[in-house]
Amino acid sequence: MRKNGGVFTAQDAIGAVGSALFDVLVEGRALEVSDVFVAEPGDDAVGQRGDLVLGVGVASPADAAALLARCADGKASGLVVRRAAVDDGLVSAAEERALLLVGLDAGVSWAHVVWMLRGVVDRAAAPDSPADTGVHNDLFALADAAAAIVEAPVTIEDNQSRVLAYSSGQSLTDTARVSTIVGRRVPPDVVAHYRARGVFRRLARSSEPFLVEAGPDGTRPRLVVPVRAGGEWLGSIWAVVDGPVAAEVSAEMVNAASVLALHLLRLRAEADVARRTAVERVRAALREYAPGRVDPASLPPAPWRVAALSWAGGGSDVPEELDLWSATCRRYGWAEPVLADLDRTVFAGVGSGGRPGSWTWLRGLVTHAGPSGPVLRAAAGGPVTTAADLPRSRVEAAELLTVLAPGEAAVFEEAWVPVTVARAAAALDPGSLGGPVATLARHDEERGTGYVETLGAWLGHLGEPRRAAQALHVHVNTLRHRMRRITALVDLDLDDPRERLALQLQIEAFRTRGRPGTASMDR
Repeated sequence: MRKNGGVFTAQDAIGAVGSALFDVLVEGRALEVSDVFVAEPGDDAVGQRGDLVLGVGVASPADAAALLARCADGKASGLVVRRAAVDDGLVSAAEERALLLVGLDAGVSWAHVVWMLRGVVDRAAAPDSPADTGVHNDLFALADAAAAIVEAPVTIEDNQSRVLAYSSGQSLTDTARVSTIVGRRVPPDVVAHYRARGVFRRLARSSEPFLVEAGPDGTRPRLVVPVRAGGEWLGSIWAVVDGPVAAEVSAEMVNAASVLALHLLRLRAEADVARRTAVERVRAALREYAPGRVDPASLPPAPWRVAALSWAGGGSDVPEELDLWSATCRRYGWAEPVLADLDRTVFAGVGSGGRPGSWTWLRGLVTHAGPSGPVLRAAAGGPVTTAADLPRSRVEAAELLTVLAPGEAAVFEEAWVPVTVARAAAALDPGSLGGPVATLARHDEERGTGYVETLGAWLGHLGEPRRAAQALHVHVNTLRHRMRRITALVDLDLDDPRERLALQLQIEAFRTRGRPGTASMDR
């Protein structure tokens, strides 16, 4: 997530491109990045304040140290140099000045680094601008170039078998290629065929082109070229061929894959920046209303609700939980989920109706997650019709989430019973309360009895001792025996409704904030 109050930092830019190219040696202070500056050899300039400086031509640690000092003095947001120019002294100097220091592999072109980083910074600076189609157009041009090399139709796919681009030539094709292009994804039966042959295992591990033999239903052979950067598998090139190709053709296809890798890195980086920007805007709108933070057109149909979400038993890393919810929502039909994390909770902006992105759809997703799948919870605040009321719905959703059990989904206005009890119990301090419950709690602590829970079950199923016993997983005679012991310890008037209410609220306070005894022994 973004650092330093929501600004886009140099660390964000480097992180968006990823570890395939960059090695963060010193994290430094999180400073807003304004542009990318190329520091030419022999030039003392380091750009403007906030620039991310690229040490082009810096070959020695001494030159790198001098450039780093100028960057720190000029308030640059970070410095990128070749790894060969890095030594312990440079790292120590960067740590002392708290300046971001990044190492770059010798095999990466500075021109490509400038192209990728400026694309990321520009996207962050203008998040509302139309999506840059330049990279996508380049992918189609690369597909055509690869097709010319191998003299066969080509598709370019990511590592999830999604089609990113394809060549213009449609000769020598087959049904699988047509279905792949039309559906923008490799058909499941074709994926299963390739998986059974170990194609994807080989793609994930190897950088060398290989031939896949013809498959069922007229599927022609494929020359498959892995696309990798820094050891990371990004995607692949698939060419429909008649059989094995010449070694020089394979070598040229490897070169094409190396160029394609840089384009895929930039696509991923810009998509990551767009996602971070969207999350930041949703987070800001949920925290405090301000005009223009969220475009109502980006939300599902009104009225809206803010839903607080929980994955599994809670306590996991919140950014990771946000990614899990985002992936789950997309998988089940919500193409652009409105999600953000705030105050260590994941929230969603949902609409009305039954389509993906509505509360009805989300509640179904939560309650129908099978017993063998993840355990989810979703609590929705009250409905709102203006963006100014989104923070109120968020507060209600967060409060309701704390009283829901795993697998439950509820809306605030219908869950008034648990919310009322929770509010009343939250106002009570178990340590300062007198009365029978405090006495029973001390007895439970000292002797390991479970009298507080026993009394709670009795009150919760008043007049139904068998159900109370079932709730405690004991025999009804055991329950009656415990109640006799309890009434011998403390004075109770269970016929008084006000006393019953006070007892239940105190027990609820002990359950949520105190340490009542455990009903583990028959006493």
